[in-house]
Amino acid sequence: MNIQRRNFLRLGAGLIAASELPRVALAKCAPLPPIKLRQIEICAGASKPFGAVHVSDTHIVRADSRDNARKITLAARRSGHMKWGEHYLDEAIRAAESAGEMLIHTGDLIDFVSAANLEMAERHFAGHDWFASSGNHEFSQYVGETKEDDAYRRVSYNRVQAAYPNDITFASRVVNGVNFVAIDDVYYNVTEAQHALFEKEAAKGLPIVILCHVPFYTPRHHDEELKRSGGACSYETGVPDEKIATWRAPSRPLGKGEEWRDRRVQQRADAPTKEFIKYIKAQPLLKAILCGHCHKFWEERFSPTAVQYVCSATYMGDGYRIRFT
Repeated sequence: MNIQRRNFLRLGAGLIAASELPRVALAKCAPLPPIKLRQIEICAGASKPFGAVHVSDTHIVRADSRDNARKITLAARRSGHMKWGEHYLDEAIRAAESAGEMLIHTGDLIDFVSAANLEMAERHFAGHDWFASSGNHEFSQYVGETKEDDAYRRVSYNRVQAAYPNDITFASRVVNGVNFVAIDDVYYNVTEAQHALFEKEAAKGLPIVILCHVPFYTPRHHDEELKRSGGACSYETGVPDEKIATWRAPSRPLGKGEEWRDRRVQQRADAPTKEFIKYIKAQPLLKAILCGHCHKFWEERFSPTAVQYVCSATYMGDGYRIRFT
């Protein structure tokens, strides 16, 4: 189903609002290629085979007169290479619904917190069979302008949660005997409370598929992402300390209060996170991890019983079509 988009006009400045940039650009270019859904099968011990479409990192980029001028300017700047996110999200919805499959989204549906972005998130979720985990951009106010941590997330948490179809800190849903568990690891950590909730899910005795935004550490993926970042980081949760010690320092001296900009600080796993990863690596019920964040497909074994599937970005026209057996 096509999502109807509003026409927002920035009358005072005589400009098209940033919320309209994707649609205007779409009208001026040749038809886009269809969404590319990479087909995989996950043997999860389902009571009956079923399908799902998994997308991640849509990065809806909208702002209008309900937000301030800074957010409108931010949307205009950020919409450039991510302008096709909504188009391909609509295609993913159509692909799933035509096949009677559920939709999985693993974070960064929106690019930053704005009235227009949250409105469009809610409209895309409405009436469809979604299960979602949050991303770091779900709580971002102006994208990378300050330290993002739990206190930062709480500023917009209630507003964001109201737009989403399930709890975005921790949620579970059983489909044909497979327990899908969505967990927020957007700041490279997992809390003791989330760990306790996960153990309750494991006590159900059902096979588990984790949904999260940030991939958990796997060796080959770490090395690949480290190369892509020029040695700065790997954008994974739970990277061993000895690996982080090899990351390069920031290119300029950081002042007091800027320590968070050092990826070696920002992405270092705390004790509860290390404990959680140790637990799920040894958990035989874990069958797969579905995540995103890196805007690139990657598949690698995480544990003796589970493979981690990193989904490429929706705005790039990518996603997974999964058959669970």
